[in-house]
Amino acid sequence: MFVGDSLNRNQWESMVCLVQSVAPPGRKSLNKSGSLSVFRIEDYNATVEFYWAPFLVRSNSDDPDMHSILNRIIMPKSIQNHGKNWKDVDYLVFNTYIWWMNTFTMKVLRGSFDQGDTEYDEIDRPVAYQKVLTTWSKWVDKNVNPNRTTVFFSSMSPLHIKSLDWENPDGIKCALETTPILNQSMHLNVGTDRRLYVIASNITQNMKVPVHFIDITSLSEYRKDAHTSVYTIRQGKMLTPEQQADPATFADCIHWCLPGLPDTWNEFLYARIIAHS
Repeated sequence: MFVGDSLNRNQWESMVCLVQSVAPPGRKSLNKSGSLSVFRIEDYNATVEFYWAPFLVRSNSDDPDMHSILNRIIMPKSIQNHGKNWKDVDYLVFNTYIWWMNTFTMKVLRGSFDQGDTEYDEIDRPVAYQKVLTTWSKWVDKNVNPNRTTVFFSSMSPLHIKSLDWENPDGIKCALETTPILNQSMHLNVGTDRRLYVIASNITQNMKVPVHFIDITSLSEYRKDAHTSVYTIRQGKMLTPEQQADPATFADCIHWCLPGLPDTWNEFLYARIIAHS
């Protein structure tokens, strides 16, 4: 089960594409119910699942369909509502990053959504991230049996919004980029918040339950060419020709093409699984 945001969904889609070819037609199915999407392969009694929880803890962005909320508010200590859906699977793959990058501070609810509370405190992004991953790590340590379940945490997936970041002043975001960043001696700064990377790395290293930290960040930073760009979906539909002609507005430089980079992330995952089986 992949748990997290749309980048983890991107990796889940990659995994489904990679494994589905072994299942004969009519012996595989895909079902979505609320936050949970389940791909099932009958002949192997196996499922590959995705659970939508962009902050891992409760937030006002938890609706799997209506979550495009600019004023994002989280409850850093509230994870049980989501967590009860993650138990007793063989492999858990977590991530949370891109939804943190909307603002420099994070809105933390005072009280509970259930009580109708609306007041919040604004705290620095790394402080809030640390609180959330601490809540998550406590949940994993308490609820995961490491003899049954192997836990992974993916580092942040970078975005390529500003072509100046790779010294292309004439570029429009990641549109029309056809090669990776080839200058590996160049200091890469594509907007990745390394503070969150350090927090995730430190917390996952100091847990009771072993967590495999999958470092996808640096290699992905070079792949300015690998995003869906104008060949993407908005609100369930492919971009129109008019929208495709306006990459400055519509190019998606966050998500990745398939086949593509998320397949490499899954090769990392596969290698870890095989090495420990």
